[in-house]
Amino acid sequence: MDIQKRIKELPPSPGVYIFKDKAGKILYIGKAANLKKRVNSYFTRYLSTKTQSMVSQIASIDYVLTPTEAAALIKEAAMVKEYLPRYNVALRDDKSFPLIRITDEDYPQISICRKKKTLNEKARYFGPYPNAGLLRQALKIIRQVFGFRTCKTLPKKICLYGRLNLCPAPCIGKIKKEDYKEIIDNIVLFLEGKQDALIQRLLATMKKLSQEKRYEEAARIRDQIRALSALKKESIEQDFISELEDFRQKIGLLKLPERIEALDISNILGKEATGSVISFFKGLPDKSNYRRFRIKEVKKINDYAMLREVVRRRYSRLKKENKQFPDLILIDGGRAHLLVAKKELSKLGLDIPLVSVAKEKENIYLLGRKEPLRLDFNSQALHLIQRIRDEAHRFALSYHRLLRRKKIINA
Repeated sequence: MDIQKRIKELPPSPGVYIFKDKAGKILYIGKAANLKKRVNSYFTRYLSTKTQSMVSQIASIDYVLTPTEAAALIKEAAMVKEYLPRYNVALRDDKSFPLIRITDEDYPQISICRKKKTLNEKARYFGPYPNAGLLRQALKIIRQVFGFRTCKTLPKKICLYGRLNLCPAPCIGKIKKEDYKEIIDNIVLFLEGKQDALIQRLLATMKKLSQEKRYEEAARIRDQIRALSALKKESIEQDFISELEDFRQKIGLLKLPERIEALDISNILGKEATGSVISFFKGLPDKSNYRRFRIKEVKKINDYAMLREVVRRRYSRLKKENKQFPDLILIDGGRAHLLVAKKELSKLGLDIPLVSVAKEKENIYLLGRKEPLRLDFNSQALHLIQRIRDEAHRFALSYHRLLRRKKIINA
């Protein structure tokens, strides 16, 4: 792996970075508020002898995006515990960093502490975490999703946290012991970094509660799933934004192409020719803006003429209705297809950025550049282009097949 090139590909987002050696073994796991800036610092500043030794062994860099730096803190600690990297000595052994402590009681208390009380204590500990402030933020997020007890001894009346639904109030018998245990089990999954397993567990619980007509409890679980899914979605969106930024840089766009439309023509031996326009927004399909076109003006096999028709019909309509134009149009084809689409847009008085991609060698053609652009197989930008291009082809082909079936039925 070209390390400097890899660093340029890293997103400026919160997450966990993973350094590996030539054999693929993990050397070090760290968290960052800005992955690109943090990883780059290992190669641009003075380092201790020990850190220099680690950096000299780095052969590849992976990363996991998280919605916040606080979430990265939890993920980092869970991964360090799982993989035990050689250079994460502090997180494995340091006794001064804070821990999360879950007591062994009927209604366990969750708190932050600096060290384990006794060697024989039955309480469960998670961490250590190198940043106490971020740890408190992470625990606050967990509490907002699930709610748990923090008091050292159960009071005789409900406290403020109970009234705010940040604690299920076992002090006044508001929750059964087994139900509270389930909350703790869910929090443990979160602290272990197993969010996918946690969401599946919650879905099963919600289904069971609904079947038992315990609708209020099912609604509470539903809200937990939504909160966790929102965190997960935010990570996914950050990943897609990273792809878009990489794409923008690779093809030289001034603006981040948040909305990309892709055009595809489908015809088999010139019969039932169709065109499709699909729309991606922030890296995700926006199916409400998908459009199908039955080719009306071209009777023979002529991809260029069919492309002209689709471009003209799609963007003259947007212009007429004064609707938002995409930030970029992706054409399935070579340089000639790109020039045809550009000429048609010019006739409409539109100046929308264009690129085309030829499937055989994944050549990318840009206006003003004679030679095609070739992206690395592992490039985020190439993965984004392929995903959009393939979806456009699938959508066009599905319409083409639909028309053929209708023709056979009506024959």
